[in-house]
Amino acid sequence: MPEPTPPYAPPREFSRIREELEHGLVPVAEGVRLHYVVAGEGEPVVLVPGWPQSWYAWRYMIPMFVAAGRRVFAVDPRGFGDSDMPPAGYDLATAAADLHAFVHGLSLADSGGVDIVSHDTGSWIAHALAAEYPQDLRRLVLSDAYIPGVSPDPPAGYPDIGMVHRQWHFYFNRVEGLPEALIHGREREFLSWFFGPAKLARTWTIDSAAFEEYLRVFSRPGAVRAGLEYYRHVFSSAGRKASAERTRNPLTMPILTLGGEYADADNLFHTMRRFSDHLHNQVFAGIGHHLPEECPEEMFEAIERFWRGTRSGTAEPQHN
Repeated sequence: MPEPTPPYAPPREFSRIREELEHGLVPVAEGVRLHYVVAGEGEPVVLVPGWPQSWYAWRYMIPMFVAAGRRVFAVDPRGFGDSDMPPAGYDLATAAADLHAFVHGLSLADSGGVDIVSHDTGSWIAHALAAEYPQDLRRLVLSDAYIPGVSPDPPAGYPDIGMVHRQWHFYFNRVEGLPEALIHGREREFLSWFFGPAKLARTWTIDSAAFEEYLRVFSRPGAVRAGLEYYRHVFSSAGRKASAERTRNPLTMPILTLGGEYADADNLFHTMRRFSDHLHNQVFAGIGHHLPEECPEEMFEAIERFWRGTRSGTAEPQHN
């Protein structure tokens, strides 16, 4: 993917607001607590990150939501970040039940549901939540993800090198035992490749401080295995069947799908339009996979526009 010019500098308001963040733990199942950070005042919004990241993926966008008058809850799903890492429970039904318990444990859905914004594997979990607990959601944002068992299957045969670079981990992560053996002690090398140009167009947006934070949580005991277990469950026959079953439930809440031109593009739009009549979509030109870090302002503007247009629930779907 081409390197964009001129260089883009992400917003730096996070360094100020980081001191105001409150950290918390919410029990969601026996022996399992989800870690989260919270900032701001107003209507709540829940941010769900992807793998191998944590709530920190939303660091550029948290100040924007706060400035817009929202109370922001950025959560680490089980096995992510500083949440608990139990030996089991990495299927999407359990992850969705965790998020359901999180939302209700903090009374976030008491006024007709809460806004959810998700990315990558966080979008796997957010979709499962929307299908199984639709009353929890007011509106849903899904960004740059392929949802196994829900998204259209990729073409058969030998993928081109660009697809190999983007999706190799879909296969690698599912092998039993071998990824753990190869990654342990080499977490830095693994993440250096994972956050390289194969996944990002604006590689500098994950700076050294962000990399070291991701390395910290990825190196926690149990973190590598926990992340791999999500892939093993969701791509299994049982996992894909369970995800396909969720598509039987029409989604009535307004949905916004977002993608990067050099990543999943409009895949989520084609995924969700099969069972949602209130769908909006935008693809960001010149952007790779990590939307919250590569194009936080553009992503925030798209979400704000979506929220404004769906406040009454009567806006027509928009596709850009």
